Amino acid sequence: MLLIKNGKIFTMSDGILEGGSILIDKGKIVQISEEINSAADEIIDAVGAWVTPGFVEAHCHIGIHQQDIGGEGVDINEATDPVTPHLRAIDGINPMDTAFLDAVKAGITTVMTGPGSANVIGGQFVAMKTSGKCIDEMAILEPAALKIALGENPKRVYKGKNRMPSTRMATAALLRETLIRAKNYKAKKELALSKGDNFDIDIRMEAMIPVLDKNIPLKAHAHRADDILTAIRIAKEFDVRLTIDHCSEGHLIPEYIKEAGYPVIIGPTMTARSKVELKNKSFETYEQLHKFGVKFAIMTDHPVMPIQYLPICAGLASKYVLDVEEALKTITINAAEICGVDDRIGSIEVGKDADIAIFSGNPMELASETLYTIIDGEIRYRRN
Repeated sequence: MLLIKNGKIFTMSDGILEGGSILIDKGKIVQISEEINSAADEIIDAVGAWVTPGFVEAHCHIGIHQQDIGGEGVDINEATDPVTPHLRAIDGINPMDTAFLDAVKAGITTVMTGPGSANVIGGQFVAMKTSGKCIDEMAILEPAALKIALGENPKRVYKGKNRMPSTRMATAALLRETLIRAKNYKAKKELALSKGDNFDIDIRMEAMIPVLDKNIPLKAHAHRADDILTAIRIAKEFDVRLTIDHCSEGHLIPEYIKEAGYPVIIGPTMTARSKVELKNKSFETYEQLHKFGVKFAIMTDHPVMPIQYLPICAGLASKYVLDVEEALKTITINAAEICGVDDRIGSIEVGKDADIAIFSGNPMELASETLYTIIDGEIRYRRN
């Protein structure tokens, strides 16, 4: 057993508990109270410290675009075919990527990671813990989403190869075409199985079925307002789930995003406006989406921005519009809910995974230090 006592606990589900205690056993949170008397194997005295759920990075490419080792560690885009739904992030992630340790040191305990945005349909994302050696043991939801991309990236990649898509129209057409093929495939498969007939499996179409069944969302790379609206249009047309990732011009159309009802993952807002579709990128996105009541998380898009700066991104949100607790939600419970893993992580509640971070002060401020990072009840980082 592990006992954390005397901390300022940000539960993210039931307010703030001053000077509270958390009891952990067998990787789970078993008790939360003002005072707990227990013969724990280890006791952490968190007096004067902030205790939060482990942070959740809702969109990044950690492990699949490794840092430190150059091109050999870049497995992020299979830029030879614009439609690759059958690619699985778990087959390309290296848990030995040093960025995982950077994440743990920053109190980040879960990430949603996967393919990049070269392809119209890039492949399947995975939600996983940040500490471990085997991806199969680290994964908590797989597949967790199917990556799609609109806007500049697929156009740029495939125009240079003299094939579709070279326009936004072609990107949308390829996405629709694949969804229609998947619907037809699913119907034929169900009919064949009901009759006991043989059926030839198509690995690409099999990867689309969880989207059609609403088990996982389309994870849409969309910066520009018109691309965001195209993603919404197609998701509505096919009655599928969607997350709007990046959403750089979301502040220009907040009423439409609110009406659509899909959650948003904003970022990376701290980076330069390095291409045309980023020209209107602004911290105003946080303000407008919050004003309209749109649920959103914040991302680093690692390695676009180093993953350890996720809390600083949330801190800038608190500087511009959100209060401290609301800002923390964008990298804890909001992120967990949007990623579909809030049954296990994202808040400090009895029964959830014991993923907890302890800081010397407000983790969204530069001067604060990570004192402990706990994943599945095990201390994975201890300062000094």
